[in-house]
Amino acid sequence: MNELLIPQVGEYAPYYEKYIKMVKDKNIFQLLMSQIEEVRSIYEQLGEEKSNLTYEPGKWTAKEVLGHMMDTDRVMAYRAMCISRGEVQQLPGFDQDEYVKNSKFNETSLSVILEEFEMTRYAMVAMFKNFPDDTYPNLGNANQTPVSVRGLIYIVAGHTIHHLGILKERYI
Repeated sequence: MNELLIPQVGEYAPYYEKYIKMVKDKNIFQLLMSQIEEVRSIYEQLGEEKSNLTYEPGKWTAKEVLGHMMDTDRVMAYRAMCISRGEVQQLPGFDQDEYVKNSKFNETSLSVILEEFEMTRYAMVAMFKNFPDDTYPNLGNANQTPVSVRGLIYIVAGHTIHHLGILKERYI
């Protein structure tokens, strides 16, 4: 499958609509893969030293933003896998700030975090592409809200677009 229909209202929490609307590419899987190079390019511009900085007090460092994108990829991929397999149990939410705080991304070299992001993204996209076509509209429940497999895939892409924009505007 190369094209995946855009998820409809009701296939994701209203909070995620901003991410869904950011996705303009018709080939979602190609977009997810192209984001790997875009992420690498931005972080190569920043380098190790600037990646440890924030744009204002109380905000994440650029390394923490990268780690957060990776954490989100993993959480959304797990949810998509569960829902594609017919899981009916409520899937938990996650506290992004606690995840970042407990990650120690700032103590890890940028090259290691980038490599991990890339491997995570490759594995995630391979899994997404190999879901049976009839499971993409499957609805499950994550963080007390209905969400579809394709909704989660679009959320991942839009979430990355969102953070790439912030990195370009405020960190570079």
